[in-house]
Amino acid sequence: MKLHLSSPSTDHLQANIPITGSKSESNRSLLLQALYPNVTIGNLSNSDDAEVMQKGLKIEKGVVDIHHAGTAMRFLTAYFASQEGREVTLTGSKRMTERPIKVLVEALQSLGADITYGKDHGYPPIHIKGKRLVKTQVSLPATISSQYISALLLIAPSLENGLELDLIGKITSVPYIKMTLALLSGIGVENSFEGNRITVRPKASVDTVQLVVESDWSSASYFYGIVALCAVGTQITLSSYKKDSLQGDSVLAGLYRSFGVETVFTENSIILKKTSTHETEPLDFELANAPDIAQTIAVSCFGLGMGCHLTGLHTLKIKETDRLEAMHTELSKLGAHISVTDRSLTLHPSDTLRKDVAIDTYHDHRMAMAFAPLALKTSLFINDAEVVSKSYPDFWEDLEKLGIGVRKL
Repeated sequence: MKLHLSSPSTDHLQANIPITGSKSESNRSLLLQALYPNVTIGNLSNSDDAEVMQKGLKIEKGVVDIHHAGTAMRFLTAYFASQEGREVTLTGSKRMTERPIKVLVEALQSLGADITYGKDHGYPPIHIKGKRLVKTQVSLPATISSQYISALLLIAPSLENGLELDLIGKITSVPYIKMTLALLSGIGVENSFEGNRITVRPKASVDTVQLVVESDWSSASYFYGIVALCAVGTQITLSSYKKDSLQGDSVLAGLYRSFGVETVFTENSIILKKTSTHETEPLDFELANAPDIAQTIAVSCFGLGMGCHLTGLHTLKIKETDRLEAMHTELSKLGAHISVTDRSLTLHPSDTLRKDVAIDTYHDHRMAMAFAPLALKTSLFINDAEVVSKSYPDFWEDLEKLGIGVRKL
């Protein structure tokens, strides 16, 4: 599906938009529910990733195809490895078979798991024979994707002797690790995170408890981008959010002050207000704890003619696409002066903004949504726009609520 996006009739937007639950929290909660049926879930994400996770957890034997869902790949690898008597082949899209899984597989194998590769060593598809895992100690490089770490932590309380996890080196994406541990605490699982060691105590069963998923801050980022590109006086309300969020991307509230966007927290919503003009000096943000908002920030800067230097982006190269190279390609089409390394992105201030450019999305939902706010500044096309269903199926309909023109071609 190709879409043509055009600007609204006013640059003083007003809207109230409910956002689906965080897919990160949803998939963690779904795995805990599979381990402990007394757990119920409120405000579950309606994303493709959450749907794939739900379906995958129910399969006893055979092929589990998670398509593009990287979180599901990591979490289900650990889950099935610990499920005695279950035997599956875990696979996904062509891009998924190019995304590394070796570090997690080796960690699970060190605990006694039976996992073999179906094709290329270190990559899906993988064949898993579930076993009772009784070993308690494992180590991982601290600089890897936090999803590998969370996958082990989520199954840890169901293991006979729990788990001691040592992280080697400087830890990245700490908020996502803390999110996982907070959810474990929420169902009564004892855990500790001291220095580079995480300990999770075993728990055979839990009392009846509901985990209520907060709405997705990554999804909120695109509305921060929209408000940043609007006139002073714009106001968009998003629900349901909380000030003490478990999600790393909640740093948006602070970062977007540089764009003149203030965040007001109410009982269960956030109000985004454009209260002033943006800063004029190039922005320098370290995003190791929130890499998923890098694309949004870079596009916001480009749309406002600002420069930026974004670092801590090393995990973006193994996402749905190599997001750093994709950003270089697509922003360059629009006239940006941009350079990237394997862990950073640098955008130079520019007044150039070409019109009617077709943005390729590379099967990556965040590419489609991050570029959408530029419709406030220029006419553009989004190729394969349906990829947004991975995390935010209602995204294009919600843009229309703002008055942004969304036309299928």
